[in-house]
Parts: sequence; C-alpha cells; structure tokens
Amino acid sequence: MSTISWNDFEKVDMRAGTIIDVQLFPEARRPAYKLVVDFGETLGTRKSSAQITDLYTPEELLGKQILAVVNFPPKQIGPFMSECLVTGFYNNDNQVVLLHPSQQVQNGAKLG
Repeated sequence: MSTISWNDFEKVDMRAGTIIDVQLFPEARRPAYKLVVDFGETLGTRKSSAQITDLYTPEELLGKQILAVVNFPPKQIGPFMSECLVTGFYNNDNQVVLLHPSQQVQNGAKLG
C-alpha cells in the first residue's frame, strides 16, 4: 500500500447524501441499481450506479443516508452516466456494505 499526503486526502470530496430514487439497472453487466442521491442545496442531486443488490432492496435504500465521493468526473456505465461514487466495504461474501453516518447529518455534510 502506498502512502498519501494530507493534501492528497483533502482532494477527495466525500459528502453525506440521502437516496431519493432507486431503479433496477438491467443493462448493467452485474446486478446493480441506478440511484439518485440528494446532497442538499449546494450540490443538488447526483446519480450513481451501485452493485448492492445482494444486500439491499429498493425499499430499504429509499431515504437511506450514505457517504459518496462527489468530485470524480462523470463516468459512462453502459447507457447510464454515473455522477458520484457511493462508498462501502466488501464483506466476506464479496458483497458491498454501504457506509453511512451513525446519526442523521445534513445532506451535503463533508467528511472531515
């Protein structure tokens, strides 16, 4: 593992947001959802593709607050343009467990 400087870390903009829409993404190579995440007034909403269908249903995701990287350039994933990266850990079964605040915070709150 390589080390990074504090300046490198500061370049990554990670924000809290609330999932406000979840759609199946049947065109994806691996099962995925298309998410719309609300990051508050300053950032607005952003779209993301997330391979989290093993552990989460659309109903469980709606209204869930998550942590995402918001300063990557948009990435084309098949017919879908992803605008942020929802973060998570891989568990022992290689499934993604979403990162989220342990208490409610304002949408758009920056990881610090």
